[in-house]
Amino acid sequence: MKINNHLLEGEGVAEQRSPNHSGKFTSGLPDSIIIHYTAGRSAQSSVNTLCNPKTKASAHLVIGRDNSITQLVPFDTIAWHAGRSSYKGRAGFNKFSIGIEIDNAGRLDKSGDKYVSWFKKSYDISDVVEAVHRNESAISFWHAYTEEQISIVNDICELLIDTYQITSILGHEEIAPKRKTDPGPAFPLDQLRNHLLASDRSEDEKDDELELDNVGLVTASKLNIRKSPDRNSGLAAPPLVKGALVDVINESNGWYEVDFKTRGWVKKDYIKT
Repeated sequence: MKINNHLLEGEGVAEQRSPNHSGKFTSGLPDSIIIHYTAGRSAQSSVNTLCNPKTKASAHLVIGRDNSITQLVPFDTIAWHAGRSSYKGRAGFNKFSIGIEIDNAGRLDKSGDKYVSWFKKSYDISDVVEAVHRNESAISFWHAYTEEQISIVNDICELLIDTYQITSILGHEEIAPKRKTDPGPAFPLDQLRNHLLASDRSEDEKDDELELDNVGLVTASKLNIRKSPDRNSGLAAPPLVKGALVDVINESNGWYEVDFKTRGWVKKDYIKT
């Protein structure tokens, strides 16, 4: 993929212009990326909603579960995705940020052996993440993102960082914590931005590849992280969720020692390196 004249180009990329936008960003902006989930029935239904002038909402991109990418607003133009928002002394993040919407149902309710969205669609346990939201204290259920969606968002963020003066990647839940829960704990937001923003991007490609060799992707819907490489060992932290990215430090008898805010041991079978 590449960005040409503030539009994304590449395989699977389409354009459907939304009328819901303001003027151009001021000089030096955008400097932030805001990650959202759509909480919609499908990528196309969300695109249609964000292109409806009555909704007075939009985003720059919508990422489908079929790996499709739809651009609604050029990257040099203010879209209406953040709403009432503030973070670290700045308010009104539409003026500062690019909005990426990911096709995902969001929070789910358990009903028998199924998990149901607000629009009454049922999901199997394989598509569910059980986790605690960063702004909450109780465990709840969330629609899992696909590995491909996470990879596409990573690649797009990398392109945006290389093209614009991006210094922060935030979730809607961080700039509007009392109103919003997206992208939720099923999306590896902390790992993605730490990987893209915390490293020295001036390092050559070889060094970057060596660093990525130590990254592992959690493939289980919920993966216990223990204090030692033993199934009977106590938990070192809350369970890891599907799609989380961890730093792999050591290996011992079918276990990986990983770093995810804290260090601990997980079964090797559920980590894709």
